[in-house]
Amino acid sequence: MRKVLFSLISLFVTTPLFAQQVNDNNTPLHLMKPAYRIGYGVSKSEEVKQVMDRVLQYIDAETPAALVDKNTGAPVTDYKKITASTQLKQGGFRLTSYEWGVTYSGVLAAYAATGDNAYRDYVVKRHQLLADIAPYFQKIYAKDKNIDGNIRRVIDPHALDDAGAVCCSMIKLLLADGKQPLRPLIDNYADYIMNKEYRLSDGTFARIRPQKNTLWLDDMFMGIPTVAYMGKLTGDAKYYDEAARQVLQFAERMWVPEKGLFRHGWVEAMDPHPAFHWGRANGWAILTMCEVLDVLPADHPKRTEIMELLKAHAAGLARLQHHDGFWHQLLDRDDTYLEASATAIYTYCLAHAVNQGWLDAKAFGPVAQLGWHAVASSVNEKGQVEQVCVGTGMGFDSSFYAYRPCHVMAAHGYGPVIWAGAEMINMLKRQHPKSNDSAVMFYDTEVPTDSPIFNYDGSTKF
Repeated sequence: MRKVLFSLISLFVTTPLFAQQVNDNNTPLHLMKPAYRIGYGVSKSEEVKQVMDRVLQYIDAETPAALVDKNTGAPVTDYKKITASTQLKQGGFRLTSYEWGVTYSGVLAAYAATGDNAYRDYVVKRHQLLADIAPYFQKIYAKDKNIDGNIRRVIDPHALDDAGAVCCSMIKLLLADGKQPLRPLIDNYADYIMNKEYRLSDGTFARIRPQKNTLWLDDMFMGIPTVAYMGKLTGDAKYYDEAARQVLQFAERMWVPEKGLFRHGWVEAMDPHPAFHWGRANGWAILTMCEVLDVLPADHPKRTEIMELLKAHAAGLARLQHHDGFWHQLLDRDDTYLEASATAIYTYCLAHAVNQGWLDAKAFGPVAQLGWHAVASSVNEKGQVEQVCVGTGMGFDSSFYAYRPCHVMAAHGYGPVIWAGAEMINMLKRQHPKSNDSAVMFYDTEVPTDSPIFNYDGSTKF
């Protein structure tokens, strides 16, 4: 007991008073580290790529590029022996779904950003397979409609979901490498989109699900980017005109200016038109505008109008970002869960718009950077993307959206995560982010100091 007492007295005597008590005089309290739950600060390119690589390795294992006999499971390597019972070997995800069309585009963007051939090879291998087997399945399909549904989407698309996203990724690959044998598949997809898809009387892409003459915000992305990219591929201005017209006709019905957001669904016979601002659907809308503006000629008469719509949407989204970097399932309802696929799409789009000079880096760079921290946190050690809403139809009540399940096998998150990572790498190369006085700032030029920057006029750094 005496020893314990002596120790306590010694500690009190030998410890300076200022070390016992933190106060405004002895501690720069503004430099205390915040207790961020997800992450904060300027990312490093190598760390971004590590997340992307983990996702790529996972999806590569889950999407085998091979054929098998569906009855026996035996591999089919001689395409002359393809029969009605031949199918694509099944993994966790479908090679020909619209979600995987998004993934192909994201992976191609990753190749462009990193130069890592693993990304290009992933896409080439699967597109090459589809191009090689299509003629054999076309002959079988002409005689017997009963073929593998995943291949039927390529041979005979029945909806924009079948055609648009995969076709657009093929056009991008063909533009990058003119030797790829993809033109027959591209033309087949584009013919469906331009000439066979259901439309309203004014030509806007539409569905008869769940009501007659329904517009789905999703269909902006499922159809319009391919039309715009066909303009780039062919040089025919009719495609640019059609893409621009579609964007603005969707916006005429679905843009809610007082919110700075789009409604998910619009039904021609409905009055009034309810507005449920579903996260991923708004992602498809802003992603569509990015894709169209990437290829729409600078002098196109509708370019300025689409650009202004993009800027207004970006501002509306930025206002609603959660402080952990995510966006909510219903964007304007903070009682709904934080969702990863929409967050990844917004992160890509805002970063891309900054990199293209469409948005102010000072205002939107920090939003994209915070979004990436959230995106990275949603990727587990296996490379699976968590917090992703499963496929979602259309509803006209909040409960429908608020209680949609999340699942790691929801394919919608994988392409956007890789796409977001690719554009973050581009942003870190092209922009000048800096942690200054604990906050992420984007500067016009590189700031050569890690000390707090209290005076900055573009030339005087500190």
